[in-house]
Amino acid sequence: MKGTSLTEEPLLSICLGGSRKHYSAGEELIVEYQIDAIDVTDIQAVEASVLWLTEGKGEEDLGVHFFERRLPADAEEGDLRPLRRFKIMLPNSPLSYEGAIMRIRWCVRLRLFARRGKEYVLEHGFTLGSVPPAPVPPPEQATDED
Repeated sequence: MKGTSLTEEPLLSICLGGSRKHYSAGEELIVEYQIDAIDVTDIQAVEASVLWLTEGKGEEDLGVHFFERRLPADAEEGDLRPLRRFKIMLPNSPLSYEGAIMRIRWCVRLRLFARRGKEYVLEHGFTLGSVPPAPVPPPEQATDED
């Protein structure tokens, strides 16, 4: 696709095998991603990763389970846009968790680095394991003195 300018955003897509959102620890995860609507010469690098991160109170943490950085020299004819597929085995921990003050979430992250310094990111979340969410305490009831 020649003549594409970066005034329009490139299209990034991620598809998880079986179009599922829930996976078990130790299970195989198949990821496919593709890039479109950008000229092949405008792509400097593409990174794909599978990672977990924490959100909520306290310091946020992040762990990378899989990482792949591809440059045009790594691809056939220097084109990083065609469909790319990889498989990984998911770890036993940390499992996804929805707590009252902290959350652990998993995702596949695709980052495209354009030659003009712009960066585009797409994340596709999924659940690892089946930890039930933490119960939410009932709101305190108002008293007559309130």
